[in-house]
Amino acid sequence: MKLAAAKAIAALAKEPVPDIVNKAYGDAKMAFGSLYLIPKPLDPRLITTIAPAVARAAMESGVAKYAITDWEAYELELQERIGIDQRLMLRVVTRAKKDPKRVVFAEADNVKILKAVQVLRDERVAIPILLGRKEKIFQIIEENQLDLSGVTIVDPYEDEERLRHYGNLLFQKRKRKGLTPQECYRLMKDRNYFGSMMVELGEADALISGLTKDYPKTILPALHVIGVKEGTDRVAGMYIMNTDRGPFFFSDTTVNVNPTAEQLVEIIGLTANGVRFFDIDPKVAILSYSNFGSAKGDVATKTAKAATLARARYPEMVIEGEMQANVALNEEIQQENYPFSSLIGNKVNTLIFQDLSSGNIAYKLLSELGHAEAIGPVLLGMNKPVHILQLGSSIREIINMVAIAVVDAQTKGQS
Repeated sequence: MKLAAAKAIAALAKEPVPDIVNKAYGDAKMAFGSLYLIPKPLDPRLITTIAPAVARAAMESGVAKYAITDWEAYELELQERIGIDQRLMLRVVTRAKKDPKRVVFAEADNVKILKAVQVLRDERVAIPILLGRKEKIFQIIEENQLDLSGVTIVDPYEDEERLRHYGNLLFQKRKRKGLTPQECYRLMKDRNYFGSMMVELGEADALISGLTKDYPKTILPALHVIGVKEGTDRVAGMYIMNTDRGPFFFSDTTVNVNPTAEQLVEIIGLTANGVRFFDIDPKVAILSYSNFGSAKGDVATKTAKAATLARARYPEMVIEGEMQANVALNEEIQQENYPFSSLIGNKVNTLIFQDLSSGNIAYKLLSELGHAEAIGPVLLGMNKPVHILQLGSSIREIINMVAIAVVDAQTKGQS
């Protein structure tokens, strides 16, 4: 058992160091070498790496009194002992590992992306495809002592035939929307366009991008190349907020600036499907500054209308509003003042914001002041799996989004 522990520690030391450890020790370039021989004591991976290794050794040697048959449940129990609420994402990662998909990374010349790819490849969560200048990618790999041997690297600038083929295909899609053949060829040199076309043609199963670019600059190429799924007029962005009270789903936080009541209804439908993706039944509150007509104004009128239309369109769902955020989250207030609320006995888990500003501000405030972990944004409504990283995402956040993208690809492949 001691030998198993030692081997587990040695193996962990050679893996990319999580951002949480880098920040704790003030060293952004921590990597295996003369200055880093064993994992740091604050590394949260220690408990889920060493304990299972020792437990397996104990079982194999015959000294264990109890046999562990469900290792996934055991890992979850270990995480809960140190307060890591990753149950939601643990299920997603486990599903991803059962059938890894090809994920193309449009920003492969970034050290965070490559460190995440190392983990994803080693853990068999995804089959990575790296887009970018090969020389720069190899330089980052060497500087950070990564091992990405066997990972496919595609440099769009080195494949003139592919650029022209992709450009011609884009022109056929956008020729009546203001683009010329020359402009389409030029756009294909943008890795977001190039990666989107790989997904569109089935040369990859999902696209991940957005770590270093603003959201609109990342999503527009995917909309031009892949588009929204049939029967959908728009896309929406949803964040999963892991809180002390469990996960909450915030929408729309990234795409629709000021949707109408009718558009909010469509966003509710997209969001509900997104929540079900995580095997959770959506309980929806449509947020406003008004509680069931207590205040007047355009926002109150819009959200009240959206609630009425949404209940008619999705009668099987629990949808309530318009209502203030604190009322939606507090059943005691509802029972005392609004006993007709359908959220009484149905704990709300999905919050719909009336515009982009309120949703975006809310999730960022909760992340910073409420110490909630934000997972996302999950892009809803695309015809094929495209997921946009939050600007400056951590390695852990990248891994989470890739796992979501893989499961999304699995699901779309079955439909």
